[in-house]
Amino acid sequence: MSVAGTSTGPEGRDARRTPAPRRGTAAAGPGVDPDQLPDGLVIADERGRVTCFNAAAARITAVRPADALGQPLEKALPLEDLEGRRWWQLTDPYGGLAIRVRQPERNLLLPGGREVLVSARYVRDEPLGPVRRVVVSLRDTEARRRTERSHAELIATVAHELRSPLTSVKGFTATLLAKWERFTDDQKRLMLETVDADADRVTRLIAELLDISRIDSGRLELRRQPVDIGAAVSRHIQAHVAAGQPADRFLLRVAQPLPALWADPDKIDQVLSNLLENAVRHGEGTVTIDVTSCASPREGEETGTSVTVGDEGPGIPEESMNRVFTRFWRGSKRGGTGLGLYIVKGIVEVHGGTITVGRALGGGAEFRFTLPVSAPAYLV
Repeated sequence: MSVAGTSTGPEGRDARRTPAPRRGTAAAGPGVDPDQLPDGLVIADERGRVTCFNAAAARITAVRPADALGQPLEKALPLEDLEGRRWWQLTDPYGGLAIRVRQPERNLLLPGGREVLVSARYVRDEPLGPVRRVVVSLRDTEARRRTERSHAELIATVAHELRSPLTSVKGFTATLLAKWERFTDDQKRLMLETVDADADRVTRLIAELLDISRIDSGRLELRRQPVDIGAAVSRHIQAHVAAGQPADRFLLRVAQPLPALWADPDKIDQVLSNLLENAVRHGEGTVTIDVTSCASPREGEETGTSVTVGDEGPGIPEESMNRVFTRFWRGSKRGGTGLGLYIVKGIVEVHGGTITVGRALGGGAEFRFTLPVSAPAYLV
């Protein structure tokens, strides 16, 4: 590995300028437009001069392709490692070991200190022959940082949400074990009911984490069965009434006939539970649920099923509409992990459906999800 020197490669020995090629399409492969690639692509020829500098590379480096083409690689792409050493002098792609074929991806710095992920491949006509092309791939680190921040926020949220119920469970169980004889049966029952409710809360949180993991990795599985969506909504309404909500707070309207819907009943129950819970907890007035047939969101199917849940509360501010289905979004300060609507969106989309949010006629929030009928082929 060579560190000394002021020039990257053969261009140091031959300073003659060659006409800058307009675009490096041929180097990227027949019929491939480098500007269509999602990652930055920079290609230098056997003389170390840049022949391709695609649109993604220009976006990442803030260097215009016209300013980079025909320039020495180290001038067009002045990279430094995290210790401040000039990268092309350090690695010497043209004059280094002839057995090298690539540089693995690593973090390097652009002028101004901006980090970028860089990997390189050395193209030779024959093994141990001279380098004919250096192909450099650039990736912005911002997407990775967003993912890392999201994971950190998820861990922090989970830790916070788990701490409260687990502290309660530990406190009550320790108290009961130490002073069982001192409490009346009613006191014991109250503490055990609290422990049971907190255990349910922990179970729900773990289930949410598993759902997020499966949604993010594309492994959320569906077990499709015929689903009576109107009856499913009725069950959730009855559960809220049994929990103390007045029956007249809910208005269910089912427009018949409905197409036969094939979906995962457990997942659909999860969607309905979340949307109705949000309307009851964060909304006001009457919660209206409309179930209708509609155009299918899936190409090739004519009909689908639509469910709209609206309330008469303050609604969602206009500036927050585009963040409703993101992780950790909370519509109020009334608790919750902020993961429910993210999971709802994932479940609806894995069914091939769509979900939107808007303002209800009564002024509150209105969520509408649409599912394709997804009937098995043998029924079509």
